[in-house]
Amino acid sequence: MMVYTKTIVLFIGFVVGLLTTTTSYAQNYKKLDSILKAGSNEIYVNPDKVIKEGHQIVNQSDNVDYKIKGYKLISDAYSAKRDYEKSLDYLIRASDLLDQSNDKLLKINIINKTGIQYHQLKVYDKAIQYLDQAEQLISEYPYKDSIHAELGKNYIVRGFIYKEKLSCAIAIAFMDRGIAELKKSKDKLGVASKVSIAIYNKGNCYLLMHNNKLALESFKESAKLAKEVNAKSLEAFALKGSAKVYTLEGNHLEAIKALNLALDLSSEVNDLILNQEIYKGLSENYLAINQWDQFKINQSKFIDVQKLIKDRERSSVGESLGVKELELKAKRTELSNKFYYLLLFLFILLVLIVLFFYVIIKRKGKEIEAIKNQIYVLQNKKAKDA
Repeated sequence: MMVYTKTIVLFIGFVVGLLTTTTSYAQNYKKLDSILKAGSNEIYVNPDKVIKEGHQIVNQSDNVDYKIKGYKLISDAYSAKRDYEKSLDYLIRASDLLDQSNDKLLKINIINKTGIQYHQLKVYDKAIQYLDQAEQLISEYPYKDSIHAELGKNYIVRGFIYKEKLSCAIAIAFMDRGIAELKKSKDKLGVASKVSIAIYNKGNCYLLMHNNKLALESFKESAKLAKEVNAKSLEAFALKGSAKVYTLEGNHLEAIKALNLALDLSSEVNDLILNQEIYKGLSENYLAINQWDQFKINQSKFIDVQKLIKDRERSSVGESLGVKELELKAKRTELSNKFYYLLLFLFILLVLIVLFFYVIIKRKGKEIEAIKNQIYVLQNKKAKDA
């Protein structure tokens, strides 16, 4: 009876322990989901904070899917900072874990993102290759309601590429298809910034097509969407786009007003490329209305930011060369080691061959000597018999 009672107690303890562990894991995953969602919405507001949160997800989770999502979040944040090399680095880390995941939607997400990354690096052939792969997986995915956002991003990035490689008319058609898919997504807040980016790029296309009216409408719509989700850098870009239309139409005061609003927003996200374009726009518009003091101030800031960008580019190139040099050094060391191992192997092989022949020759020598002795004995025997 005591043994029976003890068994029941142990079983209850096991069940309680299991439930406690399961609850703990569930709470941890809920926390990580919350960080992922918040991070996705803050990428264009505070990318540095999002990078820290991404590392937190990677370090705190032993689940491969969450590690992949954490690396992707870091990659997205570096993209927002225009640090595409680091973005690709973390995306590769996510891709390296894909074979361990059974989440097909996550795989589509990472492959799609890789296509987007190569577009940002202007490696268009590689981008299309990954976008095609992602589109094939999307077409095979059984739950179509879950795939609208991925298909939307796929079409929009194709539009960006076709803008560079083909024509704005084709690009706009793909962007519209992408926007339509994004708007079907249940995650309205999550896709709003992506819709804003697509509409902003449509505005740039309309500018190239000399359709200022549609360009301005697009930039205003893009700014409105960005503001709704507090995507400050996107709103600033859209305001800068509007300012460009105003400048082309000679409405310099309205352009200055839009650019100053953009500057206020950009100061919080520290996007050097954006700041450079804003200062350039301000200096040109102040020059157009003969406000020389403001022209000089903004022209000076434009030159300072331009120099800072070039310094960072040189630093980035220097780092890249340093990394390449280390890689080459490591390869040389590896090749040297392989060469020495090969020499050692050949030396040992040669020694073994020499030993083999030495043993064979020595054995044959002994056999010959034995035969000689036998012959000698036989000859002596015959001589005695005679």
